[in-house]
Amino acid sequence: MGMTYFKRYRMEIPLNRDFTIPQALPPGYSLLPWSEQLLEAHAEAKYRSFEYEIDANVFPCFGEYEGCLRLMREISRRETFIAESTWLLQYQGVDGSAPQACGTIQGVENRQGCGAIQNVGIIPEHRGLGLGTHLIHAALNSFRARRLTTATLEVTTQNRGALRLYERLGFYRVKTVYKVADVALA
Repeated sequence: MGMTYFKRYRMEIPLNRDFTIPQALPPGYSLLPWSEQLLEAHAEAKYRSFEYEIDANVFPCFGEYEGCLRLMREISRRETFIAESTWLLQYQGVDGSAPQACGTIQGVENRQGCGAIQNVGIIPEHRGLGLGTHLIHAALNSFRARRLTTATLEVTTQNRGALRLYERLGFYRVKTVYKVADVALA
């Protein structure tokens, strides 16, 4: 094991506009609002979204289902948790199979009174369909409905896809931070 520093950007977006997406979700997909009964589905979506990604090195809890479950419990029990900004993305194919959790986002209000996106995750086989945009816009609109003026998030700079998405949606970098992690060396 060795100590590694991961470069991350803190990014912000003003909430002075409507974030409604003109196009509907692709067929078979639906957004489910937060409910305590969906906690395990959020954990599963988070785990399957991050288990093989760089962020599982930055935040080791992402690399195991139990860690994601603990994290979801911790986030949802915070006084600053915003249930209206926490969404589960679900997919149900036309073959009649059971619905599958395939994306998640959580929101809290930070100490500065901003909406803070905790995690945005889409499992790999559902990426590239604009689903992350739908999750983020749902969270941003609920922050805006609470009369928050700014939303913030952090992204690992090596996560190029997420970084491109956030910049395309209008987030801009406000600070560079470093997260130290104990990583297995090859």
